[in-house]
Amino acid sequence: MQIEISRKVRQRIAIGAAVLFAILGWAWWDGGEEPLRPIAQSVDFPAEAA
Repeated sequence: MQIEISRKVRQRIAIGAAVLFAILGWAWWDGGEEPLRPIAQSVDFPAEAA
């Protein structure tokens, strides 16, 4: 049994895959050095945890 996929659907899948690979590639290249958003406040840990 073979499912026939229209050209429009194949094009959307290809665009979605390209976007996903672009995001993953950018994240790999960045290496986690740039946060998506800065930390708003610091967190104080109890002395027992340190």
